[in-house]
Amino acid sequence: MPGRIKGPALFLAQFAGDEAPFNTLESITGWAAGLGYKGVQIPSFDSRLFDLDRAAQSQTYCDEVKGICTDAGVVITELSTHLQGQLVAVNPAYDSAFDAFAPAAVHGNPAARQAWAVDQVKKAAQAARNLGLSTTVSFTGSLAFPYLYPWPQRPAGLIEEAFAELARRWGPILDHYDALGVDIGFEIHPGEDVFDGASWEMFLDACNGHTRARINYDPSHFLLQAMDYVQFIDLYHDRICAFHVKDAEFNPDGRQGVYSGYQPWLNRAGRFRSLGDGQVDFGRIFSKLAQYDYDSWAVLEWECCLKSPQQGAAEGAPFIARHIIDVTDKAFDDFAGGATDPAQLRAMLGVTS
Repeated sequence: MPGRIKGPALFLAQFAGDEAPFNTLESITGWAAGLGYKGVQIPSFDSRLFDLDRAAQSQTYCDEVKGICTDAGVVITELSTHLQGQLVAVNPAYDSAFDAFAPAAVHGNPAARQAWAVDQVKKAAQAARNLGLSTTVSFTGSLAFPYLYPWPQRPAGLIEEAFAELARRWGPILDHYDALGVDIGFEIHPGEDVFDGASWEMFLDACNGHTRARINYDPSHFLLQAMDYVQFIDLYHDRICAFHVKDAEFNPDGRQGVYSGYQPWLNRAGRFRSLGDGQVDFGRIFSKLAQYDYDSWAVLEWECCLKSPQQGAAEGAPFIARHIIDVTDKAFDDFAGGATDPAQLRAMLGVTS
């Protein structure tokens, strides 16, 4: 039978908070299920919802987490290590800002922060295994991104060395994931060194095509770069293991383009929007993923410069549900067919010998 996309599911990171129902796993999963979501992607970095250290060590704790989700009426789709993955590779220009993603004990100490991040990402592999999951999602981090626009001229070999170093850092992590039978779906995202198809190929080549290096497909980041986000699926569908359903719009004018002039999100030419409010053609995306038998989850990631997260979440579940295709196992013209034999086929082609 053809594969069928699962969903709708919800990435909980942007909804977690200190007030109910967003402050515990029990309450936030119940809230999500009430909106029609069937799965949740859990941010492993938010201790209000999940204890990654315990999950990596305790099968009992992981069984309790699964039970909480089951009782709410949802399943866990993936674990996210976006924030920890970002800290695996940090250019010094970002040191101060990215310290906020790590414990205070490693602030001001890039080497200690990196070691903490690597440990966290590795723990997520074991936690995923304990939860019965085969996929996590993450970021690659960035060493080269400050040098994206080549002026002043980049020294020869700078970018190649950046990707070689990324591979040196991620290679042992990917090997650890391989030993546990878990994939990492990297979200291809501006700000990371892997932000489009060309940079993905550079990363994959540097990692010697590692089988556990996969893609968390998010078309919003490609629309904001004026990329063909549907053709991206044609090119890399064999590596797509996760799907963030996120909308965006890009309205360049005489004042702004892709870089958007340092403006706040509300005033940018490129803006993230709630599902259905932007320009992403999700009909084509869901069709293309169905064509390639993508059978994992469609996960709403809410990021919108206008609409509230509560409204975005409420509208997102039915939006995803109506885009999921029940893939047919029949051809529409089967009714007109008939039995054939080799002699008939040759006769139809005019072959007599």
